[in-house]
Amino acid sequence: MSLEPGWYVDPAEPETRRWWDGEGWIGAPIPVDVTPPDGPPPAEPEPAATTPAAGSAPDRPTSGAPGGPTGQPAGSVPSGQPGPGWGQPGQPGQAGPWPGQPGQPGQAGPWPGQPGQPGQPGQPGQPGPWPGQAGQQGPPPGWPYPQWPGRPPVPRPHGLPLASYGARLVARLIDLGVVFLLNVVVNGWFVYRYFEAIEPYLRETMRRALNGDTSTEGLPQIDDQAGGLQVAILLIATALWFAYEVPSMAARGQTFGKRVARVRAVSVDADQPLGFGRATRRWSTMGLPTLLWYCCGLGLLLQFVDAVSPLFDQPLRQALHDKRAQTVVVQLPRNRPDPRTAPRDRADPPGDTP
Repeated sequence: MSLEPGWYVDPAEPETRRWWDGEGWIGAPIPVDVTPPDGPPPAEPEPAATTPAAGSAPDRPTSGAPGGPTGQPAGSVPSGQPGPGWGQPGQPGQAGPWPGQPGQPGQAGPWPGQPGQPGQPGQPGQPGPWPGQAGQQGPPPGWPYPQWPGRPPVPRPHGLPLASYGARLVARLIDLGVVFLLNVVVNGWFVYRYFEAIEPYLRETMRRALNGDTSTEGLPQIDDQAGGLQVAILLIATALWFAYEVPSMAARGQTFGKRVARVRAVSVDADQPLGFGRATRRWSTMGLPTLLWYCCGLGLLLQFVDAVSPLFDQPLRQALHDKRAQTVVVQLPRNRPDPRTAPRDRADPPGDTP
């Protein structure tokens, strides 16, 4: 499975974000609530090799030390003769190979994370590195993650709990009530003219239905203006809903109903304002089907499916409009400290107490 390079939430550490280069994780992790930089992280500097200063030599025992008549340690060569380089195997008293490299007495074996090294991943019964991951813990984005031993933890996007379906439903009903009142004011005249155009037809149809007459002959004709009025009503209703919801969602992630229910829509990748484009994509999935109400209620059916979709989505409880805009709805805390009344000095520093 291939995945485009980019910043992704580390499955092994959900509170951090790392750069995926298409084959493995690179660079140091950053907190998930920090906006990642554009492009990959800077390359980490190579560790400086320890070399002896010019004109100096490693400590050697003086005359009489074991190893040779000239006082040089065993394994060394007289001055001016070629010998093993600094840090090479076979030169006692100098830096040898790193632990785990072949050639070091008692430490020969594979690198950490490879099978066969005691106490490292890869040993029987312990997990090893994932394909394409150089010793990193956790699978790359898109790979299946090992099952949790119990019930998996509930996601907390940006440190906030997910909003319940009840809170989201209350917020939506309040918003629909506000939009309805706006339509009464702005769209009322068009609705009145529409019912005037179809009223004779409806009255005669109801009279025949009550009398058990199922014939359709002689029914009054519907005014030709009814079709145009219906289109105008739906266009105005859609425009009012757009004007009410999109600007406030783009700036704060909240409408009036969401502020009352204390819920907010946030982006999945970063805790920042949604912006006009994302807010428009989010609204269009549930708002534009309003224009299809005249098609035998097709628009209402699409909006109903979108409204109940969070009940069947796990683990982020996203509706269809959330999935399109890559947003989640979180619950805001009810009690926030008032900075004007909060004490300036605290006896105990924040954090866990013993």
